[in-house]
Amino acid sequence: MGLTSIASQFFLSRQKEIERCARHTESMQQQVLMNLLEQAKDTEYGRSHLFGSIKSYEEYVKNVPVCTYEELKSDIDRMRHGEENVLWPGQVKWFAKSSGTTNDKSKFIPVSNEALHHIHYQGGKDTVALYLLNRPDSRLFDGKALILGGSHSPNYNVHNSLVGDLSAILIENINPLVNVMRVPKKSTALLQDFEVKRDRIAKETLHKNVTNISGVPSWMLSVLVRVMELSGKTHLEEVWPHLEVFFHGGIPFTPYRPQYEQLITSPQMCYMETYNASEGFFGIQSDLDDSSMLLMTDYDVFYEFIPMDEFGVKEDPTVVPLEGVELDKNYAMLISTSSGLWRYMIGDTVKFTSKNPYKFIITGRTKYFINAFGEELIMDNAEKGLAYACEQTGAEISEYTAAPVYMDSNAKCRHQWLIEFVKKPKSLQQFASILDKRLQELNSDYEAKRFHNVTLQHLDIIMARTNLFNDWLKMKGKMGGQHKVPRLSNSRKIIEELLELNASEQNLVKG
Repeated sequence: MGLTSIASQFFLSRQKEIERCARHTESMQQQVLMNLLEQAKDTEYGRSHLFGSIKSYEEYVKNVPVCTYEELKSDIDRMRHGEENVLWPGQVKWFAKSSGTTNDKSKFIPVSNEALHHIHYQGGKDTVALYLLNRPDSRLFDGKALILGGSHSPNYNVHNSLVGDLSAILIENINPLVNVMRVPKKSTALLQDFEVKRDRIAKETLHKNVTNISGVPSWMLSVLVRVMELSGKTHLEEVWPHLEVFFHGGIPFTPYRPQYEQLITSPQMCYMETYNASEGFFGIQSDLDDSSMLLMTDYDVFYEFIPMDEFGVKEDPTVVPLEGVELDKNYAMLISTSSGLWRYMIGDTVKFTSKNPYKFIITGRTKYFINAFGEELIMDNAEKGLAYACEQTGAEISEYTAAPVYMDSNAKCRHQWLIEFVKKPKSLQQFASILDKRLQELNSDYEAKRFHNVTLQHLDIIMARTNLFNDWLKMKGKMGGQHKVPRLSNSRKIIEELLELNASEQNLVKG
């Protein structure tokens, strides 16, 4: 009996428990909420919002306001300075450094010990449990796991609080037994310089029996390309013949799938999406033939949702618990967690594809959309449109961003896309036309604004030079880890910076 067969026995009870939770989701969520309130009733936040007297969801809504990071920032700053019992009982020592807010370069998400074990690590274990349920023939534990972590290793900040990328925090606190099964070594995994780390990871893993890989698709692809360069092989299964699954998350996988399928040609290779953010672990792809993810409802996370057609429009938008969601409707997600985030707007948008069990897809960010002219273009539209245009033209994309071009003197306006191609289309104009038409098919608001070019003109595509987006991230000190290129924006700030960098490099080459 192989190691995987033995290890699989330890996941059997949890597999049954996940199935049971999926059948009793609403009651499970109510229990989660009451448990969180009970634990936090004697905190400063709990006392001021009467947690001890709350007996129902309706009372919770009445007593606790919806909030953003900016509204919790002063409390989180106090926690980072060592104050206890502010948003969560005791002292929270770990803070996950995440993308910045409107006012700051970075935000610091509290990660309590309870959240570490009852949200993040539980999500990791359940990912394996669900994968083994899908692949009873797996040999996952018969080799090593290549886990690509963050670029910011934890460091003491103030009053002994520790700050780092979430992935680095997870590595620091992980069960020592897991380190036996993973590569690279801890010192390499926590390196801050991604380019140095990429090379070391490739060298350390080149001759290992890697059976599974985990990480953000863009950064993992960069590591795998380096592995191929060092090996001199054509396909990755020639280096790691027992590689069977990529556990991915952080950014949409669709633009990268063609590159992975060229790199890994084995028909046995699986791709499994997870939704693990700094704020918590929320979803796992439970069926390898269904791209939607199962919402994990028995962790220390209580969920609420705001319809996106009311978000930013109504002063007091509708907020519904899980049982109130409708299928195929776009929602902004709110969470309450054992890290002291109460009715916290995480910034992601989701759409439910099933309610029995509750399964969903990530559609984008509350801030990553273009709605300059009433077109309400979301990231899900962009991803599907680009995937279709690539399929029709044979093109492949590594990175992109898009922003509006506001009305000029002739009252003309359009969307401008900056795209870095791995494989360029024969005709950029044809690619743009296919993309524009597909976006109209996917989004009725975009279609209405494009009607007869009255409001919105045909979109414009600019081809980015190779490594433009990586160079921009490097310039911003955001190489590696969980850093992402903003895909869509109502503002032209990011695209203008990229265009300037693109133009300066082209001029340098011409010169």
